[in-house]
Amino acid sequence: MNTFHRHTSALRTPLSVIMVALMLAGCASSSGLNTEGVALDAKSLRAENSLQGVNLSPAAWPARDWWKSLGDPQLDSLINEALRDSPDMQVAAARTHQANAQAYGADAARMPTVDADASISRSRLDREQDPTGQGGRYGTVRSLSAVFNYNVDLWGGQRATWEAALGQARAAQIDQQAAQLTLAADVARAYSDLGQAYIVRDLADEDLKRTTQMLELGRRRLTSGIDSEYQYQQTESLAAGSQESLVDAEKRLRTAKIQLAVLMGKGPDRTNELSRPEVLKPAVVALPSSLPAELLGRRPDLVAARWRVEAASKDIVASKTNFYPNLNLSASAGVESLLGDAMFGSASRFFNVAPTISLPLFDGGRRRADLDARDADYDLAVAQYNKSLVRALGDVSDNISQLRSISAQIDARQHATDVIKQSYGTGAQRYASGIGNYVDVLTIEQQLLQSQRQLADLNAERIDLSIQLMQALGGGFAPSAPGESAAPSTASLTK
Repeated sequence: MNTFHRHTSALRTPLSVIMVALMLAGCASSSGLNTEGVALDAKSLRAENSLQGVNLSPAAWPARDWWKSLGDPQLDSLINEALRDSPDMQVAAARTHQANAQAYGADAARMPTVDADASISRSRLDREQDPTGQGGRYGTVRSLSAVFNYNVDLWGGQRATWEAALGQARAAQIDQQAAQLTLAADVARAYSDLGQAYIVRDLADEDLKRTTQMLELGRRRLTSGIDSEYQYQQTESLAAGSQESLVDAEKRLRTAKIQLAVLMGKGPDRTNELSRPEVLKPAVVALPSSLPAELLGRRPDLVAARWRVEAASKDIVASKTNFYPNLNLSASAGVESLLGDAMFGSASRFFNVAPTISLPLFDGGRRRADLDARDADYDLAVAQYNKSLVRALGDVSDNISQLRSISAQIDARQHATDVIKQSYGTGAQRYASGIGNYVDVLTIEQQLLQSQRQLADLNAERIDLSIQLMQALGGGFAPSAPGESAAPSTASLTK
């Protein structure tokens, strides 16, 4: 027996040394883990040449109801209806609700808890359970207790977790504003597309009337022996093509109505009640004089991205506190008695207080993995912010560049259309008089139709670019408005 104890003692010493070595080697440490994301400075993104020659004005930021500048009261009511009823807005509101609930939960987790418990149980004792050894007796146990527990936030980890959740909630609130801006822009663009579909339908109808007149003239010339059967068949083919174009234009018109109804969250019959859209007014090409610096606070997607960077930095703080010792306080008190009349007697009372200190020593790398993941989340949030910033300035520059040149295109195309229309009128008169060339009339008619459609497309494109510019400039969003969260400072994006 003594030999056994000697061998056991001999083994116990090296095992203890090995265990201590493993614990020291595996002590949880955050050393060597860092973030790499660096937020871009808006001033470093050069755009002077791209925006050269554009009018600058401090008052050029869009208003919150920027769509009213397009000049159609019906569009104003449709956007308000969409913002109220669209499922997209319901989704955005639900996500904001989720984020707010998570922030509320993170705040509640910082608070101490107090729980009360009361119970009563009656049981029949068998012979083994009965202290008297007789069995068959009945016993009733009554208890009443309260438990207090508080996890002391020594290093601010719980607060950082709450601040991270709060940052995500603020980002979700800004996302809701961004969703409103996107929906308003989409409805305005769909409404413009609907107006364009009406114009295309009118052009197709006008073209059909022209080819019908030519077909009637061709029939007369064929009867008079001026034209051949082949020439008349060519005119019939042209009239059939015009009829097909009109059918296609009607189809586009129906599709445009349905797309607008979907954006509004309504059935397809809703847009049948609308009057024909007025010709929208394109926005005047002008830019705020504070671009691009103030763009950071005017674009909701940029503000939301900055809040997510802020939240990710708080997650890192919370993760680092997991490497430090922690203190938990718990206490309980109550009464327990077999006899009802002794329930609150001194002999039935109990309490205990149990402060606990925990120190992470060895976790197999779990805490390091968690911190490394939080660092990666931060780097991703910074990268998403940088991407949003570059895209925002690119959107503005691209819209300005296209708007700046499209007016000249429209003027040139309008002049070409007027010339072709005049030429067609002259050719049609000569053809009706029996002296014109049939092929020339057909050629000019096709040129006129094509030029009219190109002109309509250019006008629609200018309206669409104007709407996109309002969206690119933030659509009147201002995070400092009442009830909204101001964005974190740019300096806070650098850890």
